[in-house]
Amino acid sequence: MTNIHINDTTLRDGEQAAGIVFSAAEKIAIASMMDSMGIPELEVGIPAMGGSEAQAITTIVQKGLKAKLLGWNRAVRSDIEASIACGLKRVHISVPVSEIQIKAKFKGKTNLVWQRLKDSLNFALDQDLFVSVGAEDASRADESFLLEVAQFAQSLGASRFRFCDTVGILEPLTTAQKVGKLVECLKIPIEMHTHNDFGLATANALAGLQAGATAVNTTVNGLGERAGNAALEEMIMALKRLYQVDLAIETSRLRELSQQVIAASGIALPPWKAIVGDNVFAHESGIHAHGVLENPQTYEPFSPDEVGWKRRLVVGKHSGRHLLTNVLSQHGIRLNHEESQVVLDSVRHLSVQMKRSLTVEELLYVVSNRSMSHGIV
Repeated sequence: MTNIHINDTTLRDGEQAAGIVFSAAEKIAIASMMDSMGIPELEVGIPAMGGSEAQAITTIVQKGLKAKLLGWNRAVRSDIEASIACGLKRVHISVPVSEIQIKAKFKGKTNLVWQRLKDSLNFALDQDLFVSVGAEDASRADESFLLEVAQFAQSLGASRFRFCDTVGILEPLTTAQKVGKLVECLKIPIEMHTHNDFGLATANALAGLQAGATAVNTTVNGLGERAGNAALEEMIMALKRLYQVDLAIETSRLRELSQQVIAASGIALPPWKAIVGDNVFAHESGIHAHGVLENPQTYEPFSPDEVGWKRRLVVGKHSGRHLLTNVLSQHGIRLNHEESQVVLDSVRHLSVQMKRSLTVEELLYVVSNRSMSHGIV
């Protein structure tokens, strides 16, 4: 678990999520922010789409970012020519490797996998490009055939091989077994590309890294096809905190980056989203809030500052007096035991009626009303 390389594909696979369209300005802004944070490689889109997509990719290339920039291509010469026209020096070439994908894309003609890969890879190498080869639907491919394709790509001169769990059907143990076999037989680095159809994208990506893969595809907020991809923020923080692998990425801007992608995509996150969700550092339960007030580590795996977020103490149905008095004290309000119980009862009753926690303004309104009716000062 050393020398792990992040290759973020928010601008390609992330934008492929149904209903998502990034403007050229948004793609450029997202790329610039990730670059400034220290993300080392960005898969910036599909040049063969042409039009505004190609224009946005070209502009990103011309910005002279420190991050390495990669274009996604089918195993077709014209795709690679489109990448070159955008100024890209790195290309990813994708080929189907499962029976179901070969049948759908190549009418079941397995020989086309070899021919298309050879022709496109040789052409890319003749243009002095860095070439990554992706095995589409590797998780459902015959393992012997997958290995043959990987070794063939390596023999032709590919610099990296991408293992794709295209429809997210793996779990960590099987992922580790499949990737481990490739690691044993290949000299070039293996990259993980996982999908979240069963909620295991991040876990499977980590399992692949544990098995010897050294690169991983991610997307901000886990954005992507269907249920999405392995989330950039989850991978970075899991590596940092669970495996002590610090990628030298500015994690204090992860929340900011998440919010930028939310604005560009128009897709809000559930509040419980790991690492960057609104509720990740929010505490309402009396027991939890009391513990956090005594020592944040009792109910927080790391400080909110580490990802650019903040702790929130929320007053609602499950709150206790300790939390209530703490929140009120921040607004210069001091209540005795009896007074705080009166307010707490009102807070719980109102929270049940509204089916949510109270805002600070609503809490202060409750205190104000109780002060007038019960003589609280």
